[in-house]
Amino acid sequence: MKKHYEKILWDCDLWVSQVIHFQVTDPSSEFYGGFRDHDGLVEPKYAIFQVTNMTASFLNSQSRYYGSKDIYSRITIALDYIKRGQRENGFFDLINCNFYSGADTAFCLDGLLPAYLYVKRLLENEIESPVQMDLLVPLKDTMEAILIKGGKAMIGSGFHTPNHRWAIASVLQMLTSITGDESFQKGAEVFMVEFCDCNEDGEYAERSAGGYNLVNNNAMIMLALATGDDSYYVPVKRNLNMMLTYIEPDQSIFTNNSTRQDRGVKVYPVGYYLEYLYMGIIFENETFLKAACSIMNIAEEKQISMEGFLIHFMLMPKLLEFEYETCGLLTDYCRYYKDSGIVRLRRGGYSASILNGSPTFLFFQHGDFSVSMKIGAGFCEHRYFTAQSITSVSETGGFQLKETKTGWYYLPFDEPQDTTDWWKMDHTKRDKLYGPDMIFDIVIEEAENGIDVKIKTEGIDRAPLRVELAFDGGCRLESEHFIAEGVKGGGMVAKAGTVTATKGKYAITAGPGFGEHNYVAGKFGSQNRSSECFTVYFTDFTCFEHTISLRAVPAAY
Repeated sequence: MKKHYEKILWDCDLWVSQVIHFQVTDPSSEFYGGFRDHDGLVEPKYAIFQVTNMTASFLNSQSRYYGSKDIYSRITIALDYIKRGQRENGFFDLINCNFYSGADTAFCLDGLLPAYLYVKRLLENEIESPVQMDLLVPLKDTMEAILIKGGKAMIGSGFHTPNHRWAIASVLQMLTSITGDESFQKGAEVFMVEFCDCNEDGEYAERSAGGYNLVNNNAMIMLALATGDDSYYVPVKRNLNMMLTYIEPDQSIFTNNSTRQDRGVKVYPVGYYLEYLYMGIIFENETFLKAACSIMNIAEEKQISMEGFLIHFMLMPKLLEFEYETCGLLTDYCRYYKDSGIVRLRRGGYSASILNGSPTFLFFQHGDFSVSMKIGAGFCEHRYFTAQSITSVSETGGFQLKETKTGWYYLPFDEPQDTTDWWKMDHTKRDKLYGPDMIFDIVIEEAENGIDVKIKTEGIDRAPLRVELAFDGGCRLESEHFIAEGVKGGGMVAKAGTVTATKGKYAITAGPGFGEHNYVAGKFGSQNRSSECFTVYFTDFTCFEHTISLRAVPAAY
């Protein structure tokens, strides 16, 4: 992949040229050798990734920094800073969150391993090097000391989240293969007894398409390489196949069902590039290879740096030697991932996502313009419709979402309590009076250029409900009755007609509207109107039946 390699090399050199200006070069500073990040923090983890990138450029004969004495000096003082920043017991901290952290130690060591392995390979094989071998020895020795000290700390360490287990286990297994130390192997096996949490859909437990999928896939690939057990590739294949259906029309990743910090964040799939390329090569999977080529095109189009992949191309020459030029991502599909509780629909330039168990149960996107849907209700402690199930409707090819919300009231205790203080009473011992019910029955079906959302409410009547359509802020809205600027944080009730929302090259229509009341804020506990969107409300009183049509249409400009 020579063309890809050339971009990656260019990006890495550019990255190094910029990041060196953020290195602390004052010898009197406690952070001497470290790098300030965008928040002004200096920590070993950030420095490790800079060391790896600088090492790649320094040892690459095609780099402008090949053999640079300045870069060598910067790598040396950075490694010294990292060594000082490592705790006596071997742990690294995530200084704004976790301390004495096994997981963050794993992430640090994972970032340093590629640079260490490449330097080690140069020394062991006596490959032609831009510097004298005796200058590479201290780099290797310092890196190795950091890795082994950190590895010992991770044995018996704890974790917070599912992906942490595999990050720790994979690094320990890699250290086993490097050092032959069986204590690392035994440490890894403690975590691996829980088995991988990737389901049959290809979804890991955290459902983090924009972040922790990458961590899990990377860990599984490392485990396969370190142990020689190809079964670790199975979850990676499943996840990468699933991710092909998570790419939106604007080439970003759908992240709105994540349980982690990437939820709702605009992320492009560049992090998956190496995983698709590597898995595509070793399994001769053209679908994955097409995805890798498409992702590189996305990176070029969006001007996203790919600097971190250079060291991997240097470690695995077959990545450079292999050539494949065909691009292709899936753009026409409808997949229901039952275990994950999500339907992903893509028809060329628009997509729809249906979510189980989420107040925002529907997302519709045309190009890079999107709208989401919620149904707000004030019913006892309930505030939003949240689907309890998604069922495929075979006759129409649609999907049915249902929920029954039940009201309840406490009943008096049968006998006096030990206290008259309400907050000290054990209310779990109270009987409850149940009823009435509020019943939602929603069917979402495909239609030409979009979808129809059929909403039916039964049970308790007279309750004011609202359908919330949150369009990306900065759009323009109009109907036969009005024209409005869709400012961020704004909102309005559309009493009738079809609303056309336009932003840039793309437009979405929604309607027909209905507006029987202006009660849109909801009871206490309701979610605030999105500060990043303009919200159009359709309102009515239960019980009712309405169909809201969402269509992808050409912009009217």
